[in-house]
Formats: sequence, C-alpha cells, structure tokens
Amino acid sequence: MSSVIRSTDNEARKVARKLLQQARFAALSVLNEQKAPFVSRIALYVKTGSAPYSLVSELSNHTQFIKKEAQVSLLIGEPESKGDPLSYPRLTLQADASFVPRDSERFSQMRSDWIEHHPKSQLYADFTDFLFVEFQVKDAYLVAGFGKAYALTAADLKADSCSELPARQVN
Repeated sequence: MSSVIRSTDNEARKVARKLLQQARFAALSVLNEQKAPFVSRIALYVKTGSAPYSLVSELSNHTQFIKKEAQVSLLIGEPESKGDPLSYPRLTLQADASFVPRDSERFSQMRSDWIEHHPKSQLYADFTDFLFVEFQVKDAYLVAGFGKAYALTAADLKADSCSELPARQVN
C-alpha cells in the first residue's frame, strides 16, 4: 500500500504556518491518570518565531495532566460554516509542554502579548492560579484539503517565508 502522505513542499509549509499564525484556539489532547486521551479546548497564541502557548488555570484538568505528562497534541484549524468540514485545512502538532515561571521576564512579555491578542483575558490573567504553558513542537501533520496530507518538522513551521526549504520526499 502506498503512502497517502505527500512530499512536503513550500506550499504545504505556507499553509501550515498560516494556520499556526491565525490560530486563536486549539483542541489540546493530553493523557489522563489512566493514560487515556483527554481533550480540551484552549485559547492559543503564536508570536512569530516563537512556540505556541496558552494561558491556563492550575485548577483545570488538562493543566494537572500536563504536569504529569508533558507530551501533548494540538489540533488547529476551524472549519467554516459552509461545505464539508473535513475539506478545510487543519494542523496537528506533537509537542512537549512546559510551564513558564511566573516571576520570569518572559512571563511578563508573554502576558503583555497575550492580552493584546486575547483582551478579555485581562479579567483573569493575573489570578494566581493562571500560568502560561508553552508547546515546543516536535513534528506536525497537515491536512491541507481532501487528499492533501503532509508530515512536517518543527523547522518547516519555523522557517522564514523568505528562505524556503527544499521539498522533502516521503519514504
């Protein structure tokens, strides 16, 4: 049986980067205590050149599960209201999650950027149970439309659109 995964090209990279840059929300998959998948919807922000991150409450189940198992998966991409929802692009990220210390300069910068992009979060961003979790992407899987599936690396997502990478063949 031949692979349904296409060779990763610059167009696939552009679609993936666009999905990532436009993402305001994601489905977050973590493992619970029984090592079963647990999915939550989270707000998300991706600053150009940085890893995706979210503001989460320590009271939430997904935060507690991340503290025990850092490997997570994120699904990004929202179908439009018309047509087949499976025909719209979506990006799955495999990542390691890590928490940013509240007393760090980085936390302050993330908070500022976060509130700029999620202004309503200013109501709770300073609550002591809220913290930032950053997702270090290991690899990704793009479905760019019907029959258009690609395996991507973290480098594919970070590459500057001005310096494109050569096509990577499927083995």
